[in-house]
Amino acid sequence: MKLQVSTLLMAWFGVLNCVQAEFFTSIGHMTDLIYAEKDLVQSLKEYILVEEAKLSKIKSWASKMEALTSKSAVDPEGYLAHPVNAYKLVKRLNTDWLALEDLVLQDSAAGFIANLSVQRQFFPTDEDELGAAKALMRLQDTYKLDTATISRGELPGTKYQAMLSVDDCFGMGRSAYNEGDYYHTVLWMEQGLKQLDAGEEASIAKSQVLDYLSYAVFQLGDLHRALELTRRLLSLDPSHERAGGNLRYFEQLLEEERHKPLSNQSAVALATQEGVYERPVDYLPERDVYESLCRGEGVKLTPQRQKKLFCRYHHGNRTPQLLIAPFKEEDEWDSPHIVRYYDVMSDEEIERIKEIAKPKLARATVRDPKTGVLTVANYRVSKSSWLEEDDDPVVARVNRRMQYITGLTVKTAELLQVANYGMGGQYEPHFDFSRRPFDSDLKTEGNRLATFLNYSDHQDAFKRLGTGNRVATFLNYMSDVEAGGATVFPDLGAAIWPKKGTAVFWYNLLRSGEGDYRTRHAACPVLVGCKWVSNKWFHERGQEFLRPCGSTEVD
Repeated sequence: MKLQVSTLLMAWFGVLNCVQAEFFTSIGHMTDLIYAEKDLVQSLKEYILVEEAKLSKIKSWASKMEALTSKSAVDPEGYLAHPVNAYKLVKRLNTDWLALEDLVLQDSAAGFIANLSVQRQFFPTDEDELGAAKALMRLQDTYKLDTATISRGELPGTKYQAMLSVDDCFGMGRSAYNEGDYYHTVLWMEQGLKQLDAGEEASIAKSQVLDYLSYAVFQLGDLHRALELTRRLLSLDPSHERAGGNLRYFEQLLEEERHKPLSNQSAVALATQEGVYERPVDYLPERDVYESLCRGEGVKLTPQRQKKLFCRYHHGNRTPQLLIAPFKEEDEWDSPHIVRYYDVMSDEEIERIKEIAKPKLARATVRDPKTGVLTVANYRVSKSSWLEEDDDPVVARVNRRMQYITGLTVKTAELLQVANYGMGGQYEPHFDFSRRPFDSDLKTEGNRLATFLNYSDHQDAFKRLGTGNRVATFLNYMSDVEAGGATVFPDLGAAIWPKKGTAVFWYNLLRSGEGDYRTRHAACPVLVGCKWVSNKWFHERGQEFLRPCGSTEVD
């Protein structure tokens, strides 16, 4: 057991160096938890074997003593008339029972508890549990999944069966409640209540579910239903003090509502009497467009546009390295021109890059425009790392390949960024390029915030690099994704789905050097699967003769 503990310590210290209570943001890092839990199960089984052996000894002693005392108690004097019996009685009570006491008091759990204690300090935290709950809710909203579907684990592309218990649904609802999200509180408490009504056993009582549910529907403006649920709660637990107070308060409000003219009654109350609630509007103005594209709906690939899309062999303007082995190139969109390249990275290269990147993965951050401090944000859920050519020959090889394909120099490009998306991993609509101060008419709310937080809102955003703006993006898909995880362009109505080994490429800047605002894009939440990508951002400097300027501002 000691060996196990020390081995685990070394393994977990390696994990700790690259993660701090952020397991939910990377499926790659969550795999470490699988092995940790497997080790704990093995440790628990060893503890059980020791306990069973101890209990077997105690049971054997008890059976032996029961047989002995049942005989001696019939005729105590006659039994003790035999001097050997008298001696053995004294010995048993003075020595043997004390030995049994020592056996019972033996702490066989010490090894298991030590192992658990070592690992507990690296376990997911409340922040992880909340992040995981929010991820499920994000998937629920984005892909229009009802709570019953998620609870039954009926998701597309899944290989394993997974279901949510009443206690799990209650945990989801409580997480939403603690965040002031009464919309999702209602959805998940209702699901927990349905499963309880269907007879599922749980440690959570119906009264606890009804307590949260009644107050949440009240917060959504459904006074009638709040009253109904509170009455049901009191029928189960008449002594529930808070419910009693709520009942009187709700009845008073309802009475006041009845005395109001119909025209003065709250629109919310009238709209929610059927127990159907609208999802609250959030900070992202084009939320519906973005999520529709993630579901594969609303793609504006018309027959006329499709006729302009072709497949070809690409040799990078007769680049010598590609003349013999050109890449397969496929048009994904005509304007702006977005292309996909096939067989850009081999499986071996992908696995090696993931192997190098995984220890360096850290929660992807964005820069707060007010403080300039790097911070995490709910609209970007992933972990990333940056790889240098010196890290491994495969990195240098992939960099050269991207240079050959694009015809752009990598000398002024950023390092290769590798990203792994977590539960419901996403990156909401954003630009890759830095915007200029004269773009004053651009909205700053909603998805535009992503750009503001990532890059300084002035023309010198990359001044310290001395390489100009991000002229182009080369995005490698390093895994297939069973469901979700598309790259979408809301302004275009375009959706591009991950295919392992392929890459997509587009220019972020027009030839004039001005930003192409049509390239605002997003990484949709991963519904099922583990999404790995890597990308290279090419900068303006060094491309002057490789991609000459246009003659007008919109070229």
